[in-house]
Amino acid sequence: MLAFIAMGFMICISFTNQSLRHQYSRPAAEWPAPRVDEGVSWTELGALPPVPVDLTNDSIKNIVELGKALFFDPRLSSSGKISCATCHDPALNWTDAKPRSVGHEGAMGKRNAPTIQNSWFYKKLFWDGRSRDLQDQAFAPIVSESEMNSEMHDVVRKLRRINGYTEWFKKAFGSEHINPHLMTEAIAVFEKSISSGESRFDRFIKGDHRALNKSELRGLHLFRTKAGCFNCHNGPLFTDNQFHRLGAVINNPYDTKDVGLYKVTHLDADTGKFRTPSLRDVMRTGPWFHDGSENNMDSLIFRFHLNSPGPNGVFRPLNLSRKEQKDLRAFLEALSAPPVPFNRPALPQ
Repeated sequence: MLAFIAMGFMICISFTNQSLRHQYSRPAAEWPAPRVDEGVSWTELGALPPVPVDLTNDSIKNIVELGKALFFDPRLSSSGKISCATCHDPALNWTDAKPRSVGHEGAMGKRNAPTIQNSWFYKKLFWDGRSRDLQDQAFAPIVSESEMNSEMHDVVRKLRRINGYTEWFKKAFGSEHINPHLMTEAIAVFEKSISSGESRFDRFIKGDHRALNKSELRGLHLFRTKAGCFNCHNGPLFTDNQFHRLGAVINNPYDTKDVGLYKVTHLDADTGKFRTPSLRDVMRTGPWFHDGSENNMDSLIFRFHLNSPGPNGVFRPLNLSRKEQKDLRAFLEALSAPPVPFNRPALPQ
């Protein structure tokens, strides 16, 4: 009798897996309806979109090459030891794998350094959304006392003394003139060229319907339904480009007064809200959260399972089984691609 029951259970599981694979083998527009909270505006998941710069255009390529050199050049810092790449290492999916980055003379940052992969997608930059675009964002670390600790006029003076940079600016912009606007524009265009690699999820959604195993497929379905992830992490980049409060999920051990978006808007309703990060390559870009306070994905999923953000700021349990938590983690693995091979530039002299 027990053997009969067990056989029936296995047949049921097999049928469920086959049913899910059949449903998700259809075009994404025909996938099962996602489970989202009332009032949530969402976009269906999709394959990784192309970068928004034309890398076949010689003029754009010249600007990208200049921006790449500036991004990797420690001479932009007052100490001559820190570059943008110090906190955004291509070998680490453009992060530094630290809870918080270390800047000028060992100064510890207050927040985690997110990856620059796909950063062109965000409508607002930094965890609190204080920059309107990548060019504005590129300016801030250079002049930050705790990061690169430079004065912009000193940086410009340094670069003008380097013959190689004079030539590179002329090649990129048609003029030997070097100024902060062109500097940050070049860095921004370079950053727009940085994309995630193709993940197994991308192969799956492009038609390779065996690219996800059974656990990952169940995780995809959970992600869009019961687990509630889809409320904030939707669309091809797995982010709603919005700001949310996670106070009941995390407990910032570094700066309990970090008010997030409120620092920009000064609206009480925005206190403690932070930008929704993309989940692409998430398993390779920890530690996670704006404060870098979580370095174990199993623990992170369990915390959301106990307390998940809901409508009107109410937190609720997800009631995920251990198996469901493992399936969800498996799907996040399928979203994570190895670093794209990258050659560091030879700096102008």
